[in-house]
Amino acid sequence: MTLKPLILDVDGTFLRTDMLFETFWSAMGGAPIDTLRVAAGNLSDRARLKAELAALADCRVDLMPVDENVRDMAQQAAEQGHEVILASASDERLVTELAAHHGLSGRVFASDGVNNLKGEAKADALVEAFGERGFHYAGNDASDVAVWTKADDVIMVGDQPAARAALEDEGHAVTQLPGGWSWASLIKAMRPHQYVKNVLLLLPVIAAHNFGLSAFLPVLLAIVSFSAAASCIYLVNDLLDIDADRLHPTKRKRPFASGALPVKTGMFAVLGLAAVALGVAALLNAAFLGVVVLYMILSLAYSLKLKRMRWVDIATLAALYTIRVVAGAAAAQVYVTGYMLVFIFPVFVTLGCVKRLTELTLATSDDRLPGRGYGRPDRSDLLNVAGLGMFGALMVFFLYTFTEQARSLYPTQWLLWVAMLPIGGWLFRMVSLGYKGKQDYDPIVFAMRDRHGISLILFALTLMFYAAGLFQNAFGF
Repeated sequence: MTLKPLILDVDGTFLRTDMLFETFWSAMGGAPIDTLRVAAGNLSDRARLKAELAALADCRVDLMPVDENVRDMAQQAAEQGHEVILASASDERLVTELAAHHGLSGRVFASDGVNNLKGEAKADALVEAFGERGFHYAGNDASDVAVWTKADDVIMVGDQPAARAALEDEGHAVTQLPGGWSWASLIKAMRPHQYVKNVLLLLPVIAAHNFGLSAFLPVLLAIVSFSAAASCIYLVNDLLDIDADRLHPTKRKRPFASGALPVKTGMFAVLGLAAVALGVAALLNAAFLGVVVLYMILSLAYSLKLKRMRWVDIATLAALYTIRVVAGAAAAQVYVTGYMLVFIFPVFVTLGCVKRLTELTLATSDDRLPGRGYGRPDRSDLLNVAGLGMFGALMVFFLYTFTEQARSLYPTQWLLWVAMLPIGGWLFRMVSLGYKGKQDYDPIVFAMRDRHGISLILFALTLMFYAAGLFQNAFGF
């Protein structure tokens, strides 16, 4: 007696991702203009869209996350003698490659550039090949209902109670497997812990000694806008970096790379966060809106291209941090000195080098980092540039102490010179720990948890407040 074949849907069933969206973002990373042209020109022709995106993309099907429950079920079925076949609306070339990689049947059903094999079309193809109720089928989507009604046993990934009840009423045996995604995965992908970087927006009002609510409230709104913009870009960056993240020892656990969060859900979140960022910015003032737009454009350029360019990536990271200071000044409508901007930039050049030093020190080979332009032989050059950044930042700070503005804001000038010691000590500590691989992959996040480093920064700020006479004015000493 011939056993009925087990047919597996691919997107959201066998894989914890969607090949169409994977190919879109893979193609965007290599040829964004061509990808947008193909997407815009073939929205009404899904089969052709999938074929052309697959031709543009360079995605790794061998890295795509598999649903372990479905894989185990498929292995058991194969051991019992069932033919396990992939049937997908994704492009035929990718589905065939996926089946070969996982040792499944070489016979696949998929979209071929002309026919989009989804819903009724897939059901008709399977009935033609095996007859009605001549196969078992595993799926996860509402479009799979058309196939389930023609199948014998039904395997349902995720919860669809209405569809399950209807299928059982028709006499189908339904097996339900866990599926879906959680809000916790989306929040993790948005990286709210990174919002701490946006305290940089407060620097202009603090440096101007403007502590009134009229200055602070707009900056707090600006932080909301920048946080949404940052999360939007983090999602885009992770979507573009899916394959590189899957090759990374820790980044492979990120929601998109691991399959915990669907790519489609992430794309909707990108649009929502961009709307929040730009909407809040527009409520403040035109200058701040312009800065947010500049930040998002530069961040997108970084994600698409600049992060793969040696040294340019570090300069861009430093520029993105510096833009936050400009944004804070624009939101509060206070003046920001050129000295502050020139001081901030080399500080973050140093921290950008620290980020790469940490990654290279923790790397397991001399190969270039996935998606980056550096390998372990570059550690000495990065260390030298970090040293130059430290020297440049401290020199700018020293020169600032002689300006008219510094003398008016900080009457006790020598305390500013003393404050240079803990600032320099903090920068040296960050570089040293990064070079030794004793940091988090993100130096800013590490700095927020580093008690010794925080102590140095607080000591420097205390000296600067004393130099400004703020404690004396507030407490009378």
